[in-house]
Amino acid sequence: MFPSEFSEDNEQSPASSVTLTDDTGRELNCYVERSLYVDSQEYLLLIPVDSAVEIFAWQGDGDEEEAVPVEDEETIESIFSTAEAVLAEQNLVLKHSAFALTVAGELPPVEETELFTLEIEENGTELEPEQLQLLASFYHEEQEYAIYTPLDPLLFFAKANGSGKPELLSPEEFRKVQPQLEEQLFDEME
Repeated sequence: MFPSEFSEDNEQSPASSVTLTDDTGRELNCYVERSLYVDSQEYLLLIPVDSAVEIFAWQGDGDEEEAVPVEDEETIESIFSTAEAVLAEQNLVLKHSAFALTVAGELPPVEETELFTLEIEENGTELEPEQLQLLASFYHEEQEYAIYTPLDPLLFFAKANGSGKPELLSPEEFRKVQPQLEEQLFDEME
């Protein structure tokens, strides 16, 4: 249904990409990295075509300063045009895509001095730290913000809905099929 073949020059055929759409109608174009089956249901491992970015607000002073992810839609809307302008200076185009903010364009080379390690905790369990690369920082209404891109790609699992369009798995459904999907991925890697 969704082939995931890559040619040798990393170009993909048009059939190997899909578009996810959120409840607001925003879209996220993705490459189909893998197609996996669990109980005759096809699941797709997707990677966004454009690079994912996260915006953080710096709070506190000196050694106590901490980066807090900006997840509030109202805040994102109020700072979007400023973030868009500072990224445009690097020939990057900020997009308010479905499920994530993304940038189109060539990212700058990774520099050790521009890396930030984010410690993530979920349900009281510490997860693998995530490394992010600083793309730009800016001020909006006296608040300092920074735009980072993860070094590891953002991945989504989706399945075809009743009309054949890809649909992001709900957290409950993902938890249900996660062990089988991970097992297949690990088997392919061996």
